[in-house]
Amino acid sequence: MAETETSARASLPDGLEAPRRYWAVFALMLAITATVLDASMVNVALPEIARSLGIRPTDVVWVVIAYSLVVVISLLPLSAVAERIGFRRMFALGVTLFMISSLASASANSLSWLIASRMAQGVSASMLMCLSGGLVRNIYPLRKLAMGISLNAVTVGMMSVLGPTIGAFLLVAASWPWIFLVNIPICMLAYLGVRHLPDVPRSKGRFDWIACLLSAPFFGLTIAGLDALVSNPWRAAVFLLGATLSGVLLLRRSRTQVAPIVPVDLLRITPIAYAVAASAFSFAAQMSAFVSLPFYFSQTLHYSYTEVGLLLGAWSIGMALMAPVAAYLSGRYAVAVLCGIGAGSMALGIFWLLLLPDGVLFFWPMLAMLFSGIGFGFFQTPNNRALLAGAPRNRSGAAGAMQATTRVFGQSFGTALVGVAFALSDAHGAAIGVSVSIACALAAMIVNIVRYYCSPVADLDF
Repeated sequence: MAETETSARASLPDGLEAPRRYWAVFALMLAITATVLDASMVNVALPEIARSLGIRPTDVVWVVIAYSLVVVISLLPLSAVAERIGFRRMFALGVTLFMISSLASASANSLSWLIASRMAQGVSASMLMCLSGGLVRNIYPLRKLAMGISLNAVTVGMMSVLGPTIGAFLLVAASWPWIFLVNIPICMLAYLGVRHLPDVPRSKGRFDWIACLLSAPFFGLTIAGLDALVSNPWRAAVFLLGATLSGVLLLRRSRTQVAPIVPVDLLRITPIAYAVAASAFSFAAQMSAFVSLPFYFSQTLHYSYTEVGLLLGAWSIGMALMAPVAAYLSGRYAVAVLCGIGAGSMALGIFWLLLLPDGVLFFWPMLAMLFSGIGFGFFQTPNNRALLAGAPRNRSGAAGAMQATTRVFGQSFGTALVGVAFALSDAHGAAIGVSVSIACALAAMIVNIVRYYCSPVADLDF
């Protein structure tokens, strides 16, 4: 059976022919648009949601944590489900649930209701995210793969630009529920391209329920343990111990399997292992910055919601502008060099923000955010290319799911650390959260320094 599946995957056409490829890209870009807009707009709305529902900043962060937590524990299991029920069916189910849960979030009148609906959004977003890498690998011919990865990065960057800006203007012109309602027309348009998505053969292998059950506490208890580190150290210790035990059992179960649900086999490929580690720290830096900076800008530098949206948008403009440039350079220079420069630039730009005094000319924080976004974009495109291109094609779905899991886990990790920062100090929590972002960016830079000196030849291959 395994030989039959491998043969079927090997006989797949090298991407889709036009115009079907354009419709498939259209559907994928709309799915990315919906999930990225949702996440970026919610970050901007956190202070307003806290004020409207009477929630403390330490608690409102759970609106983001709950969403990210569900995504991170469900990505790999849902990726395995998608391989069995088909990419197109999973895509349609994900779009439908995303619309329903967005409507539920918009109608929330309490923190518990909002968190529950955000968890449902997390499941639906996970259903779409787990398909992204595999769809890109099967939509584009190999010769156009770099362009496809770059287009994804540009779309993420553009939507990240529009997200904070649209979110800020919605807060001024209407109210925070509209942050969620704008997802509905985007999802309806995505239905138009569902039937054009690639026909990826379904897996007939046995679904490993035990691995799925072990992966949930490993990812979930890690994030929950970090969040409780200051407020309840004993609970945090129990959570982190449970995560460690689950991780050990999961590793023992998965390392002998040919194609495990948790793709530890791919981590034996050195370029992929470095890419995963660097990506986790990079996205932790990005999300800890995006969660703490709205509070820092509004409470420390006293900017309006519109100005906060413009500042967050500047980061995303820098990312979107740099993504195609980084894609071009990634075929000519070592990935570790490009990613090291990108991570270092991101750390420098964020540190610049901490040095700015209250009342400084708006141009300077805008320039610092643009510079940080350029560094982030310079890092992500070559790093993602190394991760996806380094995996065998018959494991492209698993590689894509691991890429998405690493991204969301890094973002959840960064968000949890910001929660710790707010628990340490109500007055200086935002500044501590920004400092956490700097530390994570520096960690990503260190990973790339090690990557360059330990495997320079392999690095150049990507």
